[in-house]
Amino acid sequence: MTRRRILRACGAALACAWLAQPAAAQEAAYPTRPVRFVVPYPPGGPLDIMARALAEKVRPALGQPMVVENKAGAGGNIGADLVAKSAPDGYTLVMGAVATHAINPALFPSIPYDPVKDFAPIVLVASVPNVLVMNPATAARLRVDTVQDLIRHARQNPGKLNMGSGGNGSAGHLAGELLKTRAGVFAAHIPYAGATPAQVALLSGQTDFMFDNLAAASPLIAAGKLKALAVTTASRSRLLPEVPTMMEAGVPAFDLGTWFGVFAPVHTPASVIQKLHHEFAQALTSPELRQRLAGMGSDAEPGTPESLAALVRDDLRKYAEIVKVSGAKLN
Repeated sequence: MTRRRILRACGAALACAWLAQPAAAQEAAYPTRPVRFVVPYPPGGPLDIMARALAEKVRPALGQPMVVENKAGAGGNIGADLVAKSAPDGYTLVMGAVATHAINPALFPSIPYDPVKDFAPIVLVASVPNVLVMNPATAARLRVDTVQDLIRHARQNPGKLNMGSGGNGSAGHLAGELLKTRAGVFAAHIPYAGATPAQVALLSGQTDFMFDNLAAASPLIAAGKLKALAVTTASRSRLLPEVPTMMEAGVPAFDLGTWFGVFAPVHTPASVIQKLHHEFAQALTSPELRQRLAGMGSDAEPGTPESLAALVRDDLRKYAEIVKVSGAKLN
């Protein structure tokens, strides 16, 4: 046998030996190549910024690059579907969100993936409340100081209030629909092409109220340019400790938050999920990431993959009910 044949035979034997190893041994070596981290939205948004910061923090512990890739479109469905249909080996992950995993399944006529059956949850990154806000001048003119004042005004002046949002099907839109349903009032919905234009319209008096992202609204609230009536989660925000929750303000069963977390394709090995969860959770304890989350009105509370799975199931039910009762539509 020539030397070349001997080398080929040795190489083939090594490859066969690797393939013949138990799956657990192969998983223990994970990762052996770069990990693809899909963000299903355009670059520059809060979710994209946090994904890139997380990827940078996790890279040293994994010993491999974590490459962030933006795959935007269809409200996040394109990027989420790409990951759902990827090999379940831990090398393709997605930064999912309340939209991709809870709102879109209720809002779109159909989506190409199942948010429960097609994904393995890894870690919750952040959960941030929205906040019900008004232009102070509008609030003074309408004599609104509390959520109950707003409800009372809507009942006494049917059809005269309007609410802005960052678009049909946005978290702010559906929070407004939930308020209308729970309080039994009507306000015309005016969708804008994003939360920033909706906020500008509110500041200029074109709309009467909106549910805004807490991180975006809090500087304007602090400056007196927006009046906060309530936050949408079950607990008060540490950014606005003096502002009540919607339930404290008298609106029953009102608990909505904007969240995002990391998911892998279903059937990804449990050992890989555990390793990724550990490294992401560790990264979220870093002062830099904790400061970023604090600026969004959230603390790092990664929990377990099981708790993220429970959050997805609960919010799927919650948003399906809101969409059904309100008749909210994308167009």
